[in-house]
Amino acid sequence: MNAPLLQVEKIEVVYKRVITAVQGVTLAVPDGQIVALLGTNGAGKSTTLRAISGFLGLDDAKVTEGSITFEGTSLQNRPPHEIAGHGVVLVPEREKVFPNLTVAENLAAPVVRASKAGDRRQQEERIYHFFPRLADLRDRTGGLLSGGERQMLAIASALMCRPKLLLIDELSLGLAPVVVGDLIRRLAAIRDDLGIAILLVEQSAAVALEIADYAYVMENGRVVLDGDRERLRSHKDVQEFYLGQGNGVGNSDGAVRRSYRDVKQYRRSRRWYG
Repeated sequence: MNAPLLQVEKIEVVYKRVITAVQGVTLAVPDGQIVALLGTNGAGKSTTLRAISGFLGLDDAKVTEGSITFEGTSLQNRPPHEIAGHGVVLVPEREKVFPNLTVAENLAAPVVRASKAGDRRQQEERIYHFFPRLADLRDRTGGLLSGGERQMLAIASALMCRPKLLLIDELSLGLAPVVVGDLIRRLAAIRDDLGIAILLVEQSAAVALEIADYAYVMENGRVVLDGDRERLRSHKDVQEFYLGQGNGVGNSDGAVRRSYRDVKQYRRSRRWYG
């Protein structure tokens, strides 16, 4: 069996030298696959993504244990530009585009790995093929785009860097379901046509499990569950908490808000005392 494109092995991330945000996280992204990292707000998903992409230093944090390997090269605690140079490119959760630049100027801004002017134009046209809406808006400034259009432009700008692995932080955040559905179809097409692997951080399990080949569930800085799409979709705990299909463990309004660990504790209590 071939080694995965990305291998994260038992990493620990510490903020300000005292706060452990991620502990013992292990995950893998095979070549050409879409992998999702699921969990509620504060579970450690974005921290894990920043550890992989090199943006931890901006938050006074670092990987203190474990390893991050991409195509056999160690990446932990390297600066973002070096990691991007290896083909690992991040689509951030916030500040996705340059608001004062046009769509075309946003696409021209990334420093493309080993690319000639003609190659850049060809890549730009390929991106407009995946996102034809951006071609119609190429002269509009980023600050005037809708949320969905900004997300398209952020992904398109990352693709201009010719990534081998695309990291996407919170694809669906703040977007209407119809927009999210369109985006995940386009990401699947990008993976299929360009052969790019994708690691997707997502709070919505329903969204992620529409597209992911494999997924990891995080709680309190640790991976608590993993499996392929069908295994997680059929897992009772995932259905109960993350997909809202359970037997009512949650608030009176029907929203399930407890943590995965709370659900497990609930199950144990019910089994022992029920």
